[in-house]
Amino acid sequence: MSDEAQQPGPGHQGWAPREPDDAPAPDVRPVGADGAVGADGSGGAGGQTAAGQAKSAKRPKSSKSPKRPRRPKRTGWRRLIPTWRMVLGTFLLFVALVSGGLVAGYLLVDIPPANPTATAQSNVYLYGDGSQLVRDGEVNRENIPLSKVPKTVQQAVLAAEDRDFYSEPAVDPKAMIRAAWNTVTGKGKQSGSTITQQFVKNYYLDQEQSLTRKAKEFFIAIKLDRQVSKSDILSGYLNTSYFGRNSYGVQAAAQAYFGKDAEDLSTAEGAYLATLLNSPNAYDVGAHPENRGRAVARWDYVLDGMVKEDWLSESDRAAMTFPKLTEAKAPSGMSGQRGYLVRAVEDYLITHKVIDEDTLKKGGYRITTTIDKKLQDDFVEAVDEQLMSKVDKDAREIDRNVRAGGVAIHPATGKVVAMYGGIDYTQQYVNNATRRDYQVGSIFKPLVFASAVQNGSTTQDGRPITPNTIYDGSNKRPVEGWDSDSIYAPENEDDGDYGDITVRTATDRSVNSVYAQMAVDVGSEQVKQTAVDMGVPENTPDLTASPSIALGTATASVLDMASAYATLANHGERGTYALIEKITKDGRALELPAKDTRQVIPREAADTTTSVLRSVVEGGTGTAAQAAGRPAAGKTGTAEEDKAAWFAGYTPELATVVAVMGQDPDTAAQTPLYGALGEARINGGGYPARIWAQFTAAALDGTPAQAFDLELEPGADDPPPADVPEPQPEPEPQPDGQMPGEAQGQTQGQLEGQTEGQTQGQTRGQGQNEGQDQGQTQGSTQGTQGGQDQGQTQGQTQGQTQGQTQGQTVGGTADGGAADGGAADGGGGTAEGGAADGGTTEGGGTTGITGGLFDDTNGGDEASTR
Repeated sequence: MSDEAQQPGPGHQGWAPREPDDAPAPDVRPVGADGAVGADGSGGAGGQTAAGQAKSAKRPKSSKSPKRPRRPKRTGWRRLIPTWRMVLGTFLLFVALVSGGLVAGYLLVDIPPANPTATAQSNVYLYGDGSQLVRDGEVNRENIPLSKVPKTVQQAVLAAEDRDFYSEPAVDPKAMIRAAWNTVTGKGKQSGSTITQQFVKNYYLDQEQSLTRKAKEFFIAIKLDRQVSKSDILSGYLNTSYFGRNSYGVQAAAQAYFGKDAEDLSTAEGAYLATLLNSPNAYDVGAHPENRGRAVARWDYVLDGMVKEDWLSESDRAAMTFPKLTEAKAPSGMSGQRGYLVRAVEDYLITHKVIDEDTLKKGGYRITTTIDKKLQDDFVEAVDEQLMSKVDKDAREIDRNVRAGGVAIHPATGKVVAMYGGIDYTQQYVNNATRRDYQVGSIFKPLVFASAVQNGSTTQDGRPITPNTIYDGSNKRPVEGWDSDSIYAPENEDDGDYGDITVRTATDRSVNSVYAQMAVDVGSEQVKQTAVDMGVPENTPDLTASPSIALGTATASVLDMASAYATLANHGERGTYALIEKITKDGRALELPAKDTRQVIPREAADTTTSVLRSVVEGGTGTAAQAAGRPAAGKTGTAEEDKAAWFAGYTPELATVVAVMGQDPDTAAQTPLYGALGEARINGGGYPARIWAQFTAAALDGTPAQAFDLELEPGADDPPPADVPEPQPEPEPQPDGQMPGEAQGQTQGQLEGQTEGQTQGQTRGQGQNEGQDQGQTQGSTQGTQGGQDQGQTQGQTQGQTQGQTQGQTVGGTADGGAADGGAADGGGGTAEGGAADGGTTEGGGTTGITGGLFDDTNGGDEASTR
């Protein structure tokens, strides 16, 4: 037999030599009659085809099955992509965990007992020295059944908070996701909670912002929805929600805002209460009249939602007007300044997101403020003696409208050390120190000049802007270089026409035409940015980037402007204002905003501005501030139509802003102050400056006076050109029919003729302490329409006690009056042609004014915007 492999023929099995290990297993396939095995496993002749024979011939030596090829390994970035098995496994695991967690949470979390009112805690507010300011926390609530709440009021609440309340489950995951998305994308902070969830939070849980509390709220809401009717949940929600003004529940809110029971509320009134649920503090237009626009918008949203849900007809909706609120009545424990301070602290905590309003109202917090008790008392005393003691509501109806606000800030730290909010929180609910609805007037002008120095600005013809840069102060002069199709030509106060005038003098007189042009020269956007950097909030109403920004049309608060002036006092470094030293609960301190100080404008910009403002106090419209007895800088201001008068000033140690405002106590409308306190006009250089002076003197009493350490911009000390003519404004009628030289004592010779014995040359008889006299001799020439000359000689006695006396003599010679028309030692003497007792002379006006009217004799403010 040959060793070569035999080619199998028909009826023969193929054979090949094998290794011993490769011996095949015994063949158990059926065998045919001829002994052959078919290729398909069947026996019999012919069972093996040619194809089968070929396969047999090619069979490998080993009988083992061939191995599958391995899948290539994932390399590079492909390794980062999970396989579908991994994704599916992770998803199934997540579903299992979530399902298990939901089941476990539902089984483990029980509905707790309600929070009893008796456990409500008080918040304790402290002065900076640790002594108690006030204890707040009395809960004002009266529960009523749902049947006592009008259906339209219920629907208004649903339209505001949860329109699908009766048809949806206790929790709405889609709403929670949507609210989170709106918050992230800047469409407003939303809770995403249903009314059921909000009721659970109010009634069963605390206000802690944590995942644990949110999880409990979720499961309790689901259980509650299965056990309690929707109507009972809505009733509980209406009785536990906080509406502001210390009112919990719709019944207390109806009394607090409208002086009526909840069952008597109209649809419009109910819609307003529903508006408050979103933010009681912000939408209370009684406490924050500056937020009226936002409140009305939210009120419209509620009513429009009722129309959309067919709960209110379009015709009824169109006929509705925003409801009138009753005057807020504060708890008796909040009388005096305490209520203003507490509300200011609450606003600070909420605005700076230290704590939310609901959590704060639950109580239990110990809050130490930055308020200095002595300085606070000094501020109240200054306002009472210099202003409120002059109010006579029986003699003058306009005196009912007199309001005042003030803030003092420590420049180096930004701490608010004193705040005057009004005569009494229980009588006047609105805090005049923090409200943002009165124009600031000319006290904004120094921020324009500071921006000019900061930005190295130049005039239209390329001259650097310094205190002695010459501008055209002509009345109604159109600004140049403003990129607008319209013409802007502001009026000066009383249409004063000044001609060429230096920046320093224009600041003394608050010349609108000069500062409107300066705003264009600097760039109104840059001016706005400088103001924001110095402390004026960017969202201040009417803080617009236009030439009018220089005239003080913005309605910043007294607190805002005090922060900006504190930046000037601190050489351009701004310490972000603070009202809180610390806040704790159960011994645990809450985190407060960082108290950092940073350079927001260059020092030379701040210091050069200070040098200009010193001139205002030394010889401009703010001379009453000299009574503080310290080096001081400041600026007077008046709102449009004399609705508010301001004085903003500072020493190196203290920055203080005072405002006197007009507001109708019945309608809350702003009113002019013409005739108030027996004066023709109320100007910033009068009552506000005198309040500032008395407070500053008392606050710094016992400490050595500090001089200003100034670093001025290059050229600030350069004298103005010698050929600049003396501006001669034309006399114009005043609101009471007087001429400017009579009503305000403000003529060119008085303010600018700086000869010996005139306005800026203070005589030896002047003193800085209480009771001392100042002698000022002023002469002027005024050309009238008939060509008459008017001279005015004034001798004044100016003391810092109540009841100052000023004698005026009007008349005199054609050269403006004798230069020695007043006694050099400050006496109230008279000159030929006039009487100090109130008589008149030929060609002169009323004389002999008592009451110490610095604003009327040394120049009222000219910064009102027209």
